[in-house]
Parts: sequence; C-alpha cells; structure tokens
Amino acid sequence: MTLRAGLIQLNSSDDPLANLPRTQGLVAEAVAQGAQFVATPEVTNVLSTSRSHQKSVLQHEAQDQTLAALRKQAADLGIWLLIGSLGLLTDDADGRFANRSFLIDPQGNIKARYDKIHMFDVQVTESETYRESDGYRPGDTAVLAQTPFGSIGMSICYDMRFPYLYRQLAKAGASILTAPAAFSPVTGAAHWHSLLRARAIENGCFVIAPAQTGAHSISRGKPRSTYGHSLVVDPWGEVLLDAGEEEGAYLVDMDFEMVGDARKRVPSLDHDRPFQLDRG
Repeated sequence: MTLRAGLIQLNSSDDPLANLPRTQGLVAEAVAQGAQFVATPEVTNVLSTSRSHQKSVLQHEAQDQTLAALRKQAADLGIWLLIGSLGLLTDDADGRFANRSFLIDPQGNIKARYDKIHMFDVQVTESETYRESDGYRPGDTAVLAQTPFGSIGMSICYDMRFPYLYRQLAKAGASILTAPAAFSPVTGAAHWHSLLRARAIENGCFVIAPAQTGAHSISRGKPRSTYGHSLVVDPWGEVLLDAGEEEGAYLVDMDFEMVGDARKRVPSLDHDRPFQLDRG
C-alpha cells in the first residue's frame, strides 16, 4: 500500500487565534496536492516561553478552538490528521498543562490521544535552558493507534531520545512512528537527523516528524527559535523528505511494503534477548 502524506512545517506564534488560519491553509494546500494523511508539529496552537501567557490563552480540550476547527477540517476534507500536539489546560491541582497529540479520523473523530511522556528539562548551553516540567505535566501511557494504512505509535519531540518507548510500540505492531517536534536549533543541528534515522532503522518503521521552524513571534517571555527540517525516514533509514527551514506544506509518498522488507532483511525485532547487568 502507498500513502501520500503531508507534513506541515509551522512558525507558530504565541497567539493561537492567529496561528489557526495559517495551519488550516497549509493543511488544505497539502490535501490539494493529494495528501491522504496530514501531520502538524508540536504545539501547533501556541508556541510560548511564558507560563503566565500560556495560562491566559490555553484552553481545556473540550473548549480548544484549534482542536475543534481542525477536527471539522479533517471531516470536511475526508483525511486522517495528526495534530502533532496542542498545549492544553488541565484540572491538575498544580496547574500544569498537557502537551497532547491527537489523531483525527476522516469523520472528524478523535481516534487517539497521547500526552508527552518525557519532559525537556535540559541546559543546552549556558544561555539556553529549558524546564518543560515546570509548566507541563508528563503523561504515563504509550499509545498505538489503528488506521487503514498501518498502526501508528505516537510520540512527541524529546521522547525520541528514549528508544525503549519506540521499541515497545514497534513490537506491539507499529509500522509508523510519529515524532512531531519544536526542536532546539542547537540540539537539532547535532542530533535531529541521527535520532530519527536511528528510531526508523532499529524498529523497521517509517518515522514522520513534522516540526516547528525559525524565530517565533513572542509577545511575552524569552525569544524562541526552532530547528525546522521536518523529516520522513523510511524503515531502512533513508531520508525521504527534509523540509529545510521554510514554513510550508511538504508531500511524500510512502510504500508500506518497505516495512516488511526491512524487517525481513534485518529481523532485529525478533532478536531481543533478556540479559543481566554485571557491575563487576
């Protein structure tokens, strides 16, 4: 089976109402070019470095305007849509948000939800520090979603540094791994391509990674830039699509016979063995 996928590369601001029309326009552009499955990046609705600003503009899932509009658009266009993630309010006592990915079916129904498990709490350089867990609470459940073109193992951004997550998804039946992101330019240049190619190779899966890109318009808080380079990697580790740094809709054709072929050539998913650690 062959599928035409559209990856939406965004330069989201911290204003969700301004971001939505641009996202919808690019989704429509991808579908006009034949995309049957479209994927948007992490924090599609709002990219902000200010927790107070996020609290003022984010909404609960049931009220989120971006989610409602994109669900309607998926139904109107009759496509599968991965909303890479949305920042959402929760009812958690500590007030932290959710970073949640949605898979929408061609009727506009929510087929699957995934809350990002691994929080990006790092100091990349002396001047570039992230504490995602200050504002967002981590999820605790891996998600495998069924579609007519294959099983999708869902992840978000920093998750890609934890290969055991993808291993479990692949062994559970995933043929596609999604990794929407808003990646740091520093770590992106160093690790983005290597990490995504590794996840594809070691699991014999397609990896679909739509990304945020460029310098983002921020009304409050520290400035933020992201790496771009939305990628699709095939199960043999070849990069089928690299979107570079420009915002836009990017198309790629995926042949799912490649999954079985790659796994037949190197059946490493069948070769996992238990072992013990000798600490000497």
